[in-house]
Amino acid sequence: MKALVTGGTGFTGKALVRRLIDAGHQVVALDYKEGLKTQELKEWGAEVIIGSVTETDVVAKSVQGVEIVFHLAAAFREMNVPDSFYYDVNVQGTANVLEAALKAGVKRFIYCSTQGVHGNVDNPPGDESSPIQPADYYQQTKYEGEVVCGKHQGGKMKIVILRPTAIYGPGDHERFTMIFKRVASGMFPMFGAGKTFYHPVYIDNLTDAFLTVMQDGVGDGQAYIIADQEYVELNDLVQRVAKVMGVQLRVPHYPLWPLIVAGHVCEKACAPFGLTPPIFPRRVDWFRQNRAFKIDKAKRELGYQPKVGLDDGLGRMYKWLCQEGYLSKPSGSKPSGCCR
Repeated sequence: MKALVTGGTGFTGKALVRRLIDAGHQVVALDYKEGLKTQELKEWGAEVIIGSVTETDVVAKSVQGVEIVFHLAAAFREMNVPDSFYYDVNVQGTANVLEAALKAGVKRFIYCSTQGVHGNVDNPPGDESSPIQPADYYQQTKYEGEVVCGKHQGGKMKIVILRPTAIYGPGDHERFTMIFKRVASGMFPMFGAGKTFYHPVYIDNLTDAFLTVMQDGVGDGQAYIIADQEYVELNDLVQRVAKVMGVQLRVPHYPLWPLIVAGHVCEKACAPFGLTPPIFPRRVDWFRQNRAFKIDKAKRELGYQPKVGLDDGLGRMYKWLCQEGYLSKPSGSKPSGCCR
């Protein structure tokens, strides 16, 4: 097939482009800026188009001759931008890609949403029927993108929605890299009891799901939580990272409420100066929002089976972090992962 991947140079987008090319598909990657990643995608054989999903002419160009669209582009963790920026990219941008795809005769449209549309899971584990209760503007606009998709359901172009949990693996420069770096210090400050549930999904497991829903008739008109088999408490997560690294980890616990206050104060204080705050509410939510899901629907209807377990995935990511120079072997450690 000829496939379009919007957000093709992002962590997930780049991994998906690689998998599609390896499977013999022709790939167009749309992303908003040129860089080293775009050159890498070109070397793999992808056609790269530079532009935003907010630009209708660029979007129309990118869908020409395409049979399937993977819509991954999103405003995520953007600081010092107005709420309208999230709306323009995540909602109107989704509408732009959908409408262009329909006009171009695209057969399938895969929308990458987020587990975050469910917000804090009140009675874990949740599933696709759990209440929609986004906790921030990113999550809200991602759900509004789902609503836009719903308006186009039932036509000739088949639409599938995937809601990944916390994506990690080689190539992740964000949250999991921060966790590894903090664990490497030998001390991980835990705000709150550390019993909040966290549900990862390894990047290969997620791209498996994307490739599965390429097939005609698979998942049409449905939304699916895509996650690893296992969810864990934060205390367990950081200790398992430590085990992979061979680190003796101390996890002192601190009250959560001062961090919540600090997050709001820092965000408001930095905003007038265009500064990125050192701590902000969405980062604080990591310590207090339960994210734990059943994946029965994806297993039953898609045949989805997460092949990479948590300890294996953490080991693979640690190896990548060492190879890329993000981490070195902690002094005196005996890692079970890689950096020996």
